[in-house]
Amino acid sequence: MVTDQKTQVMTPAPMGTARRRSAGAGGIGLRHAGSGLWSAGAVVIALLIVAPIIAVIWVALNPTENIWPHLVATTLPRYMTNTAVLAGGVGVLAAAVGAGAAWLISMYRFPGAGWLEWLLLLPMAIPAYVGAYALVDFLDYSGPVQTALREAFGWASARDYWFPQVRSRTAAVVVLASAFYPYVYLLTRSAFREQSGGSYEVARALGAGPVGLFWRVGLPLARPAIVAGAAIAMMETVADFGVVDYFGVQTLTTGIFTTWLEAGNAGGAAQIAVVILGVIFVLFALEKTSRRNSRYYQSARQPRPILRTQLTGAAGWFATTLCAIPFLMGFVLPVAVICTYALANPEAWFGPGLARALFHTLSVGGIAAVVTVAAALFMVYGVRMTGRRLPRVVLPFTTLGYAAPGAVLAVGILIPLAALDHRLADAIWALTGYDPGLMLTGTATAIVLAYVVRFFALAQGAADSAFGRVSPSLPMAARSLGRTAGGALREVYLPLMRGSVGSALLLVFVECVKELPTTMLLRPFNYDTLATRVHEKASLENLGDAAPAALLVMAVGLLATLVLARANLEKRR
Repeated sequence: MVTDQKTQVMTPAPMGTARRRSAGAGGIGLRHAGSGLWSAGAVVIALLIVAPIIAVIWVALNPTENIWPHLVATTLPRYMTNTAVLAGGVGVLAAAVGAGAAWLISMYRFPGAGWLEWLLLLPMAIPAYVGAYALVDFLDYSGPVQTALREAFGWASARDYWFPQVRSRTAAVVVLASAFYPYVYLLTRSAFREQSGGSYEVARALGAGPVGLFWRVGLPLARPAIVAGAAIAMMETVADFGVVDYFGVQTLTTGIFTTWLEAGNAGGAAQIAVVILGVIFVLFALEKTSRRNSRYYQSARQPRPILRTQLTGAAGWFATTLCAIPFLMGFVLPVAVICTYALANPEAWFGPGLARALFHTLSVGGIAAVVTVAAALFMVYGVRMTGRRLPRVVLPFTTLGYAAPGAVLAVGILIPLAALDHRLADAIWALTGYDPGLMLTGTATAIVLAYVVRFFALAQGAADSAFGRVSPSLPMAARSLGRTAGGALREVYLPLMRGSVGSALLLVFVECVKELPTTMLLRPFNYDTLATRVHEKASLENLGDAAPAALLVMAVGLLATLVLARANLEKRR
């Protein structure tokens, strides 16, 4: 039966009865006198998450020294061009690789398909900047590829042969696409598997071949997933600093570092940050516009599964090769290069600063993960429990932090936080005669705050999904037995959401471990994390000392990827 979703039938309640309105889909249902405190707390948390974005815009509109005309006339066109070329190239390449691999895995059986289905996710564990270091070391003049070519053909120097420039914009596109294509692959694979096999059977009956099935049936139905994954890859490209800095490609993100750290102009850095926010907004708008007029529905009945076609002989091995290439580029090559250096330089594991960087990474990342998930649980619970409009209105804006690059958030956090820090120090000095120094920007507090803002959307999404899976009758029963809102959260929700909360903690922690630009801009003097140590050592062409920290970062990322793969496997079951 087809119903009009815009039509609502209201049945009057009998006289003498009161109708309760829930707090929303999956809402708590029962309210109490303290729900206003939860609602107010949710609004405060949301405002704190959005505050850095507002601060960036404010500083950009009110700079102490307006260098905008100078930027427009000199460096900004170059930054914009490089950023656009990188984002466009990565989006196209990641979409082609991710969608192609997802199609082969979903539609065909070939040698190694069962393993490659999950191996194609592993590049998510490798930070893009580690992949850049590995590719340069592998293809550089002194690397194994060019060395083998010179020995094989008797070439004496680089003047005797031509080899592509390794540190180039094209190489940056390849590295970034190898790191970000799993976003497209994961979403598109799910989209293909949710489709009904009947559509493909009808297309085959009408004479469509393998290519026609992909272009006329599979691709149109999976286009929203492909576009969404490509948009994420492009946004990650715009936010990247490690790869473009190592390859010497000047983008908007590197422009923030140059304008702020080298030119000492915070207002100019904020103006470039606003341009980045504009680029991110355009990507969001394009992604939404591309899907605005597209509607895809499934039958109410259980869809017929897709029967995968068996590929044998040369066709099967060709499909295996196509799926193996992105896995080799995005995972095997970086791991092999870094492991080779780690084994060849065992003394680097005991090098000065590694243990301290590991401690900083674990402590800052752990604190940020706990604070982020706790704040997300509080806010989502407060929004679901109250019927007020304001918390629901501000809730979607808290996802802006994840869309904003780390360098942009660093500008929006450090400038106002530094001003507050100086005023606090002056006030304490005036009252007590004691100079406490910079308590916020002189410690890791700014880094923790930036991590919370940057990755709050991950925790919020996990919390909202976990709350939605709990039957409303359970907390309502607890509340009817006299439990407070906090008691219902503690005794009913959290035990049932333990797995989702743990996954959210792990995902946020891993993102904190890998985050580079935010940490580079906000860290106090002589304060290293694993990510900054890898970048600094690799920038000095010292991969031997960078290898241990890089391996630790990759190990943490691999753990999160395995958890994600396991969660997807459980959903399929």
